[in-house]
Amino acid sequence: MTTVKKTLAVALAAMLASATFVPAAQAATALPETVQEALLDALNDEYHAEAFYAAVMEKFGATRPFSNIIRSEQMHQSWLADLMTTYGMSVPANAELGSAEIAAVVPATISEACAIGVTAEVDNAALYDDELLPAVAAYPDIAAVFERLSAASTNQHLPAFQRCAG
Repeated sequence: MTTVKKTLAVALAAMLASATFVPAAQAATALPETVQEALLDALNDEYHAEAFYAAVMEKFGATRPFSNIIRSEQMHQSWLADLMTTYGMSVPANAELGSAEIAAVVPATISEACAIGVTAEVDNAALYDDELLPAVAAYPDIAAVFERLSAASTNQHLPAFQRCAG
């Protein structure tokens, strides 16, 4: 193999290794402000949930369903962070995690905390379905993640909190 062919092969391999699943035309341009805001709103919603669930576990121990659902929230955050990074957005840290404001709203019982979880998951699904998904309709990769997040709230998290709340 000639030096030119080797160089081209190495360059092609590097390009393929760093390829993403986002169409090149989309990744090459900055997202519209409304789409960026939708991603940030989604991430902040996931951050808020994680912070509340962590505060509940700080008070009551690593009890279910909080111990399971907090891991889901962290996975959801990583999906959103990956999208944001792909589109050249910075990913803020979770400023609510460990905050006194969140700790102050943890109720006196697990049952009450689960009731808050029920309301939060209903609100979360509505946020995705009514506001965030319409804002990202032109971006199928982002919409697919938002649909998964909404479905997780409705189909997994909500029933777990409903069982816990009684």
